[in-house]
Amino acid sequence: MKDIKSLLLAAGFGTRLKPLTDIWPKCLMPIRNKPLLGYWLVILRDLGIDDVVVNTHYLSKYVEEFLSQPRFSNWVTPVYEDKLLGTAGTIRNNMDFFEGSTVLLAHADNWTCCDFSDFLYYHQNKRPKGAVMTMMTFTCPDPPECGIVELNSDGIVIEFHEKVQNPPGKLANAAVYLIEPEVIEWIVNNPKVTDFSTEVIPQFVGKIATWENEKIHRDIGTVEMLREAQTDECERPVCGINNLWQQNFLDNPIHEFIDK
Repeated sequence: MKDIKSLLLAAGFGTRLKPLTDIWPKCLMPIRNKPLLGYWLVILRDLGIDDVVVNTHYLSKYVEEFLSQPRFSNWVTPVYEDKLLGTAGTIRNNMDFFEGSTVLLAHADNWTCCDFSDFLYYHQNKRPKGAVMTMMTFTCPDPPECGIVELNSDGIVIEFHEKVQNPPGKLANAAVYLIEPEVIEWIVNNPKVTDFSTEVIPQFVGKIATWENEKIHRDIGTVEMLREAQTDECERPVCGINNLWQQNFLDNPIHEFIDK
């Protein structure tokens, strides 16, 4: 079995969450008084993935301060991008780290709660032959705002519609993937490619397996969606967080903005 490593994407501006993201990064927004990125790290810890890169850019000092806690510092590495490289660009920029490994790639500013162990098991043991990637999918409440997939009888992506009007369905790309070295190699060999969804996925249509998240997946990109996430039922605990960091977090005015 190949080693599994992870890239959590946490560098974005979170523009739709303004004014919240004027003072606090989207990836650290509170879900039930715990930082979103902390939930992602407990997912990886529970899967036994202990080699993780988190890219940073916007308000990076807060993300790096969070990751500098002893609980994370020996297995999570923040990588600062002076300018945003794009999803595929970040993978290429860290190609030496990923070489030869299966990679769990996720947008860590989305709120996801499901059986990740089954997701991993499916990829390792049940994905159709020839598939070099497993994409997590979910039912999207607003299909024109999502990347909608069409599947064959084996659950392989045969068509992909990225944010188009009147897409043919509601089954959407959750932007959580398990990808094999062949995909990394293609990205490295195509240096002009920067975006995973619009440039990489179309190249692998017919070789992308899918696993449906039937529980919780939210883009918390708006204040309304972030507020709704506070009442989602998810039993997953957050990684142990330094008491001083947590107290400073609870004192942050971001909580007041969300509660208004």
